[in-house]
Amino acid sequence: MFGFTSLARPKRPSPTSKAPQLNAVVLRLFLTLTVAFFGFLGFPPASEAADRPPAPSRILIGLIPEMNVFQQMQRFQPLAQYIQKNTGIEVHLTILSRYGNIIQKFRSVGMDGAFFGSFTGAMAIEKLGVVPLVRPVNPDGESTYYGIIFARNDSGINTVADMKGKRFAFVERATTAGYIFPMAELRENGVFDLKAFFSETFFSGSHDATVLEVFNRQADVGAAKNTVYDRVLKSRPDIAQNLKVLFTSDRVPSNGLCLRPDIDPAIRDSLKRLLLEMDKDPEGRQVLEHYGALRFVETSVQDYEPVRVLARKAGISIKDYNYINE
Repeated sequence: MFGFTSLARPKRPSPTSKAPQLNAVVLRLFLTLTVAFFGFLGFPPASEAADRPPAPSRILIGLIPEMNVFQQMQRFQPLAQYIQKNTGIEVHLTILSRYGNIIQKFRSVGMDGAFFGSFTGAMAIEKLGVVPLVRPVNPDGESTYYGIIFARNDSGINTVADMKGKRFAFVERATTAGYIFPMAELRENGVFDLKAFFSETFFSGSHDATVLEVFNRQADVGAAKNTVYDRVLKSRPDIAQNLKVLFTSDRVPSNGLCLRPDIDPAIRDSLKRLLLEMDKDPEGRQVLEHYGALRFVETSVQDYEPVRVLARKAGISIKDYNYINE
């Protein structure tokens, strides 16, 4: 029986038994035409779409004019490209013409974050509620910097008393090293009225410009941050031979990246993880070297306490401070 059944001629299918096979053929043809049609319109097949990474997020990061704008862009552009390459986050940079502008413009132009200076960072935490993320470790191994007051070697200036009747070059009213620290130092030495004590005071706009103002005798005394001062002197031995440091401040946090409080947590976490680990990547180390740092470290609101202390010594309330240059 079993052998007979297996050798028997198969029955021809009845008309009703063709329907499942015909339907399957029609379905396959329909799916093929559908895929081809949507491919013609530019829509990828579902399998290809699933393999593609999501469209990159876009963020706008503000930069303060620590140095002239061209140097700032050259310094930060490789870092922005490295972030985009490794996270898919498209980074756009905007350089402000003034330090204080970064507070005014943060919301008006829709910034997602900024590399704030220590004082603008303290103000942004107070006024904007930004969240500190990371800050760089400088080539000297410190993730902080300090302010300096300096003069030419041949100026005859060694004390605050020697500055009477001289010209003082500040950077901006919204800088720790370029204004807050020297104001605190002057007040501690009995100078409260700048117009009465100095023959002239003015704002240069950047730390490197202040160094040049003193070197070129456009000012007798200047104030700047040590990291920029050292960078200028390293590139210009003639300047290094002619300037001297008179006073230094306590250390404050390096210019750190702070983000708006409501930014997408996925963006925040991706940025933080990449920046904290980039010194372990050969390409990342090259970018860091160009940027002028050894690595990034975490930073917090508490790290800005030395800035708040200096502000109090300078007679400044960060919450109510008028940082517009006069």
